[in-house]
Amino acid sequence: MPAVLDQQQIDAALGARHPDWTGTPERLQRAIEFADFPTAVEFINQIAPRCEALDHHPDLALRWRWVHVELTTHSAGGVTDLDLALAEIVDEVAVSLPQARGE
Repeated sequence: MPAVLDQQQIDAALGARHPDWTGTPERLQRAIEFADFPTAVEFINQIAPRCEALDHHPDLALRWRWVHVELTTHSAGGVTDLDLALAEIVDEVAVSLPQARGE
């Protein structure tokens, strides 16, 4: 089972991610505002197969053009390297899609 990361490890790792990520040893979170509702749905559709390939699944909430992403490794009881890998995928896919003005 992967080890739960401490706050210092999480802070160091999130320094390389999009600045909207926040994290504690319990979870990583980011909210992304896309250009419109169909783009927000497309984001979810694009990350889904990659999550399946990792066998690691985020908690997602879709609200109009916003997607709220929460990552944790439930079996480990907190944030692990799997969550950091998935955060990288989230960032990669998000940057490839139109976001709301000002992003």
